[in-house]
Amino acid sequence: MSTTDPKLTAAHAEVKAEIARTDNKVALLLAFVGAVLAGAWTIARDLPLTLPAVIVGGLGTALLVAAAGLLLRSVRPNLSGRHGFPLWATLTPEQITDAVTRDLAADVAGLSRLAVVKFTGLRRAVDLTLTAGALLILALLLTAGGAL
Repeated sequence: MSTTDPKLTAAHAEVKAEIARTDNKVALLLAFVGAVLAGAWTIARDLPLTLPAVIVGGLGTALLVAAAGLLLRSVRPNLSGRHGFPLWATLTPEQITDAVTRDLAADVAGLSRLAVVKFTGLRRAVDLTLTAGALLILALLLTAGGAL
């Protein structure tokens, strides 16, 4: 068995940890988006909404749904078998050892690309959530102020 460069092993662990942190953030934001959607629905069904409030609130709700879609897409399992357990499930123990030893740098590169995609999706979902929140607050103000 060959020895693996400790810096490469550390980079691999760092990328995997970043993916885990991003997935945790996605889970928290997805729960938050769900709670905001539920709260918005609860408030909207009990208030007499003006047309501008309906339009602005509807746009805010649509942005929240889009954010939820981005979040779900960023944590969608990748079963193509290029990295991780789906590939390993098809290999013998010896093949796994060889693949990990030989392809650790390629795995770091692939996982890094995956982490960037996940992080980008999370960042876009946060931006959509912030915009949606502002629109929902504006809808609430329009309703409270009775603007036409």
